[in-house]
Amino acid sequence: MKHRHVIDLEDLTFAQLQQTIELAGKIKADPVKYSHVCDGKIMATLFYEPSTRTQMSFQTAMMRLGGKIIGFDNPQNSSVSKGESLKDTITIVSGYADIIAMRNPVEGSAKAASLYSSVPVINAGDGGHLHPTQTLTDLVTLSNEKGRLNHLKIGLCGDLKNGRTVHSLIKTMSHFEGNSFVLISTKELSIPDYIKDIMDKAGCPYEEVDDLQSNIADLDVLYMTRIQRERFASEEDYQAQKGQYILDTEKMSYAKKDMIVLHPLPRVDEITVEVDDDPRACYFKQAVYGMYGRMALIMLLLEDKDYFFHSNDKKFISDVKCKNPRCIVNQEAYLPKKYYLKDNHKICDYCDNEIE
Repeated sequence: MKHRHVIDLEDLTFAQLQQTIELAGKIKADPVKYSHVCDGKIMATLFYEPSTRTQMSFQTAMMRLGGKIIGFDNPQNSSVSKGESLKDTITIVSGYADIIAMRNPVEGSAKAASLYSSVPVINAGDGGHLHPTQTLTDLVTLSNEKGRLNHLKIGLCGDLKNGRTVHSLIKTMSHFEGNSFVLISTKELSIPDYIKDIMDKAGCPYEEVDDLQSNIADLDVLYMTRIQRERFASEEDYQAQKGQYILDTEKMSYAKKDMIVLHPLPRVDEITVEVDDDPRACYFKQAVYGMYGRMALIMLLLEDKDYFFHSNDKKFISDVKCKNPRCIVNQEAYLPKKYYLKDNHKICDYCDNEIE
């Protein structure tokens, strides 16, 4: 079965990924050339939780390609507030638009949306699960700023448990030759086991540490993340983790002269404003690179008839309930239960959590 949805960046083949990154570079070099390629096309941006960069980046990308936008940035301003299901929202909106970009705080929601959409769905973030276009942003940035996507030592610091940008980046970069990771977090915010399984399977070296300053010296890339208040069950739990990792000019003095600092933004207090003046700070440029990456992805999904993906060949198991309380199947009861076997473990096809 063929489809054109981007739920996980791994939906793209290596060749398609390279094609997208290269096109982003061409658009950046000559944006006027591409300013009318989406004339007459409509994108729906459905944002069920707050966003600045991702939402505006998608909207700007579509408008710079000559297209138009519809959608909402608050579900309370839509029929969702009246109890409309995800299925019904997507079915209706896909009849109005040519492409959908959706952010939803519930894990697996983008995969669920793709089951009912007649147009391409791009996952703009589904809870603490995945954020593929942020990873595309990161890849375009690395390609431009480091000149390569392989043989990089990448430090990831902060909320590695709930950081969907971290999960997506590791999943993708594990497939490039010679990459390794330093995972810097508290025990409470350590990387999920399913991401470790991906690195192990790819033969990608990684180490888990809890100190930033003593591990920054040999990094090629430092990826800082925010401790996400919205992902914690209580304010007390959040306060216990807040402020654990702060990148400042003193810590930067230990880093390589050509190391770059990335951050998906927004930041709170994890990078001091003094670091902004350091030429190695690339997080503001990173946001602009993201617009070009999304322009390329939108173009290919709407204009290139060969830019489709084959569904993964998985043997699904029915009628097994996912025990992840944050999974979409536990909020939208009509969804088909889709699980697959991986190394004799049952894995939810929506949220990638193991079914015990």
